Amino acid sequence: MKTISNIVSGNLFSQLLTNPYIYKSPASAGFFITSMFRYFIIYKPYKTLSQFTSALNKKTLADYFSVPKNVYPVGRLDEDSEGLLILTNDKKLNHRLLNPAFEHEREYWVEVEGEINENAVMQMQQGLQLNIKSEIHHTKTSAVQIFDEPPKVAERIPPVRYRKNISTSWIKIILKEGKNRQVRKMTAAVGFPTLRLIRYRIEKIELQQMKPGDIIELSQKSIYKKLFHEGV
Repeated sequence: MKTISNIVSGNLFSQLLTNPYIYKSPASAGFFITSMFRYFIIYKPYKTLSQFTSALNKKTLADYFSVPKNVYPVGRLDEDSEGLLILTNDKKLNHRLLNPAFEHEREYWVEVEGEINENAVMQMQQGLQLNIKSEIHHTKTSAVQIFDEPPKVAERIPPVRYRKNISTSWIKIILKEGKNRQVRKMTAAVGFPTLRLIRYRIEKIELQQMKPGDIIELSQKSIYKKLFHEGV
């Protein structure tokens, strides 16, 4: 990590204190340690908790990724879901992605049990009444599309356990909200349980050719442009 230790005063001191893109922590009297923010995208593997702290008999991000200690995931993916996750120490970015006031697209590729039909797709697109943490929530309208052919995705370990003589199909769901286990509850509500769930995209950041356990570091300029369509 690039760090700069310096005695600062006057205009420079003011700039450091007000710059939202520089992390500042007090050191010895008269000193400030400034650390530039770091940004990573990862492919979270299946059966892995979206945290670095250890958990009894559970895989965590620490089993796959090595990042600075002050870098944490933005939001989470369920243990049995996989795919794109952002890691950073930028609290401003974290706030903009997690605050419901700032809508952003999240694209999921979902394998469901059965041959899903257009009626089920329409119901999901129009919104559903779901029980979220013991409260009834009406989902926002979403974009749902059936894949003509199964998408090319990384192998899952362990693989999905399929039921004999039961076909499966793949759909793409684009949401602008992220309620607890929302995608799984949406597909179950229309009669097609989720077998595999991959978050493929957040705004313009995509997994592309990434595989479970892969990590890529992005620049601040790049990630803000891809997520918020703006420079810094």
